[in-house]
Amino acid sequence: MKTLEEIHEIRENKRRELELRVNTKADTREKHILVCHGTGCTSSKSPEILENFRRILKEKNIENVRVIKTGCFGLCAKGPIVIIRPEDTFYANVTPEDCEEIIDTHIVKGEIVERLLCKDIDGKKVKALDELNFYKKQKRIALKNCGVINPEDIDEYIAFDGYKALERVLDIMSPEEVIEVIKKSGLRGRGGAGFPTGKKWELTKANEGDQKYVVCNADEGDPGAFMDRSILEGDPHSVLEAMEIAGFAIGANKGFIYVRAEYPIAVKRLEIAIKQARDYGLLGKNIFRYRF
Repeated sequence: MKTLEEIHEIRENKRRELELRVNTKADTREKHILVCHGTGCTSSKSPEILENFRRILKEKNIENVRVIKTGCFGLCAKGPIVIIRPEDTFYANVTPEDCEEIIDTHIVKGEIVERLLCKDIDGKKVKALDELNFYKKQKRIALKNCGVINPEDIDEYIAFDGYKALERVLDIMSPEEVIEVIKKSGLRGRGGAGFPTGKKWELTKANEGDQKYVVCNADEGDPGAFMDRSILEGDPHSVLEAMEIAGFAIGANKGFIYVRAEYPIAVKRLEIAIKQARDYGLLGKNIFRYRF
């Protein structure tokens, strides 16, 4: 179990360590090779790609390079996807056989492997994922950590302000204040009806009961939607933190997550996240020393 002070220390130190994941001008000689481990890329041999990178780096005695598994980058048709930070170079349709060329050309020589760059709809090659016309005007919110952090490492989630909202809620806010913030945010359900989340929480809190539950419906009734699966695979701790905040707001102390058995990666990462959160004292009784 971690103390609140230890969580703050992890956030500060790990965030500094991971600055190159989000800052192309990061002052570092280290490089991170991010390999997508979402369902789509995994089915196209991304685990083999990750292992090849690690093996080749070890054989060549190359230091200051880390190989990281991530959640989905969002362009499954171009997978397996590999992104190298901090320069943010985006390689598409990578095969296990491409790993040595990427290391020899990009990592050692500092040159881009042109043939692995992705072509946009106009036929032009792009260097970064966000340069694609499809992504240029998009801003990730719910999926902001997917493709950035290792979903199986709680410290990386904490580094990008993970569990900070929960700490604030338990420290200085009342359930009513939390509900009011959610109402003002305009947050709505994504199931089609668009029901206001704040109103749902307000009605649930007002309903009396000896035992209340937070139920996370991670089922996907729309064919090919994959939004719930992508969050569970790429950022499972965000789901746990949100459920805890909802529980505090409505007066629930137990929760259930419904997820399909057909999503084994999502289930595995969720189980890992639950264990890590419990080990850190971020899930269970008396979270952050508060009586919740």
